[in-house]
Amino acid sequence: MTAAIRDRSFRIHGDSGKGVMLIHGLTGAPQEMKSVGRVLHKRGFSLCGPMLAGHGGTEADVLKTDWRNWVDSAAIAYEAFAREVDEVYVAGICAGGAIGLELCAEYPEIKGAAVYSMLFEYDGWNMPKITLGAPVIQAVANLPLLRSLSFVQPAPYGFKDERLRSLAENALESLIPGALDRMPLGCMYQLYRLARHVEKVAPQVRAPVLVVHAREDDLADLRNAHRLRAALGGPSELVVLEDSFHMVHVDNEHARVAELTADFFGGAVAVVEAQRAAVDA
Repeated sequence: MTAAIRDRSFRIHGDSGKGVMLIHGLTGAPQEMKSVGRVLHKRGFSLCGPMLAGHGGTEADVLKTDWRNWVDSAAIAYEAFAREVDEVYVAGICAGGAIGLELCAEYPEIKGAAVYSMLFEYDGWNMPKITLGAPVIQAVANLPLLRSLSFVQPAPYGFKDERLRSLAENALESLIPGALDRMPLGCMYQLYRLARHVEKVAPQVRAPVLVVHAREDDLADLRNAHRLRAALGGPSELVVLEDSFHMVHVDNEHARVAELTADFFGGAVAVVEAQRAAVDA
């Protein structure tokens, strides 16, 4: 008997009229975004942490969905959230960041985005050889006999912080309630499809984008961040972290990530207005 999916989405009201959608990662859960969310809320932002379709249950549950289902669930949450605040911004980790950019392309009224640890390829320093064969994985990973095969990410599990690393190794559920500790090949296949779709629509994204990436990201090399910036159609800023691995929103520098995001969103409208003024001049 499998456990029922539990909706772990959250909403927190702020007093600035501005709201941030915090989008969790693939096989993750909304609670992983709360470290960043606490700082944003102190800065006056309302928060919306949706749970992506298929998440919060088992590997079988998430394998019943694809990247379009994840985007659709985020879009439903966005449309409801947009009715509650004056301005909406999006921030997400890895797949969540990519979904945020897809929302920016679909809803150009979104004021700004923050993308943490963008992943086009699993090419970080700690990735097993199987993940480096992206063309092969994309060709075969969604086949019925292969898509349910899964692997455990090797230590350090995206964490430079040794305490978090120990928690991830022994009880990931206690660190991120609702998250899975294994990655099915079928999900990896869908993440590749999402990333390549976002690369195609990125020129349509005119909202300012903050790209945050760890120099020592164990899952996705820093080149992924540069690849994203090259694809974007609007202004962007890259911040490279020196004391984190992939899970930058939870790891040693999570407070800095949150403050950078709050600062960027506070000034995002001014960036666009200045850019428009320069064009008009």
